[in-house]
Amino acid sequence: MNVLAIRSLRIGRGTPAGILCIGVGMLLFAMQDAMMKTMLGPYSVWQLICVRSLMTSLVLIPAILLMGPPHRLLTPLWPLLLCRAALFAIGFSSFYTAFPFMPLASVATIFFSAPLITAVLAAAFLHEKIGLHRTGALLVGFSGVIVAMNPSGDSFQWVSILPLICAVTYSISQIIVRKIGETESTLTIGLYTIVFAGLFVIPMGWAINTFTDLGAMAPHLRWEWGIVSFSEAGKLALLALFGMFGYILISRAYQIADASAIAPFEYTYLPLATILGYVVWNEIPTWNTLIGMGLIIVSGVYIGYRELISSQREETPAPTAEDSFVPGNPTPPTH
Repeated sequence: MNVLAIRSLRIGRGTPAGILCIGVGMLLFAMQDAMMKTMLGPYSVWQLICVRSLMTSLVLIPAILLMGPPHRLLTPLWPLLLCRAALFAIGFSSFYTAFPFMPLASVATIFFSAPLITAVLAAAFLHEKIGLHRTGALLVGFSGVIVAMNPSGDSFQWVSILPLICAVTYSISQIIVRKIGETESTLTIGLYTIVFAGLFVIPMGWAINTFTDLGAMAPHLRWEWGIVSFSEAGKLALLALFGMFGYILISRAYQIADASAIAPFEYTYLPLATILGYVVWNEIPTWNTLIGMGLIIVSGVYIGYRELISSQREETPAPTAEDSFVPGNPTPPTH
């Protein structure tokens, strides 16, 4: 993985194409999550995650074998990668579990606290500095999360904690990636995350249904794997393709354009999810969701800007595709 160092704020010639790639990639991810929400009726969370992981791995394994080094199927870093896969299994099981209970925009808004949590964890465990400006931005962002969840309101649902759990586990997984650094390729990281996250949800789903009544209260958590028809298999394949092409487009965006110019456009996922939620399920975001969404976007964009300024001043690498935050993204895109 090459590290992209940015020395100026100029807008390069590849910026329009990079913004287009980011926008289409975010649209694909939003469509992927909308499909997941739609399919949670006939299928359980466990089955959808497992089958999607299987289909995605059918693409990654041949790609690794064909491309060769530095990509590899066997790595000495497997303990860290398995830990990351377990975090994804827990996190995105929680993320998708919230879908039947909450609007897509609300789930996505709370999840996008992940960049803020990662900044705090990086300061605590990687000794990255957080100055006064970024501290203020973090406070604004976390206030947006509280507003979006509205814990003191009559409409508060405990299920809204689930996307926050996903944000926390996703942030921890990002810290693991930063610890791994350039010693492992993105394809290998993605393969381990996808395959083993899909495997880990199997004992998770079984245990939840064996020792609790959640499967009876929430049908999408039941331990019942429906038979996949030919037409449904096509939908599952499309689900996996949306994710794969999303990763490819984001990777391409960071290859051809400055991260400083295109990174803020990752937040287009939030209005796209809001629009899809309204069009498909007639979900109208509440005032607190919209205000929280705005605060989180402003905070995240400003933190990214400050990181860029800091990287120029200290001549350290600026934010790159490795810092991408996308719901359902098993691995940051490579350059």
